Amino acid sequence: MTVHFIGAGPGDPDLITVRGLKLIQSCPVCLYAGSLVPEEIVKAAPEGARVIDTASMTLDEIIGEIKQAHEAGLDVARVHSGDPAIYGATAEQMRRLDALGIDYDVTPGVPAFAAAAAALKSELTIPEVAQTVIVTRTAMKSSAMPNNEDLDTLGRSGATLAIHLSIRNLREIERQLTPHYGADCPVIVAYRVGWPDESFIHGTLSTIAEKVRAAKITRTALIFVGHALKKDQDFRDSALYDADHVHVLRPKRKVAKA
Repeated sequence: MTVHFIGAGPGDPDLITVRGLKLIQSCPVCLYAGSLVPEEIVKAAPEGARVIDTASMTLDEIIGEIKQAHEAGLDVARVHSGDPAIYGATAEQMRRLDALGIDYDVTPGVPAFAAAAAALKSELTIPEVAQTVIVTRTAMKSSAMPNNEDLDTLGRSGATLAIHLSIRNLREIERQLTPHYGADCPVIVAYRVGWPDESFIHGTLSTIAEKVRAAKITRTALIFVGHALKKDQDFRDSALYDADHVHVLRPKRKVAKA
């Protein structure tokens, strides 16, 4: 018996991996986070499967369902949104399974920030503008941020920021990041990426809070901050395909003698 932690992607059923879909199709028990995972994905579970929405369940209740499946020798598809490695609350489940001696594996999924960048037709790493992407969140009602992971510290890098779980904290984001990025730094709020009602709000650090308030968005949104988001900017081409850039797969060509 194995528990399969599966990343379902951000919302579009087509963005689940082939491996993840096959596991759902084969498992007689499927536990999924119904508030974030489309029902269409778990409809792929085999006929007669026990399919449970865990949105209202506690950790103890979820582990109880897994223990019951383990005792019956039934594989479990534990389906999470996005990628299980990012804000998936999977570590605490794995810790419980380790203590119980229950086997598990992990199938990655498309994270929301990658799906959002694709929908925006944007690259988050632009030569000599930003070469680092920081995935983070801010502290509100959830657990506190570790020391030195506050936005003021992270913002000193100038990296492209993908800020999760923080849509109600835009004023604090503006306050901490403006000294490092400037008030006119581009900001994009990606709402419900991959879902039918997906939308994007474009602004700057000084304007985004009012725009989001007007749109009445209060949850399920990702915030991008960084100069790499600026459209139509002038930047150098990557060295990767530069004719003068020599590497092991494209060695220097000999000049033919006259």
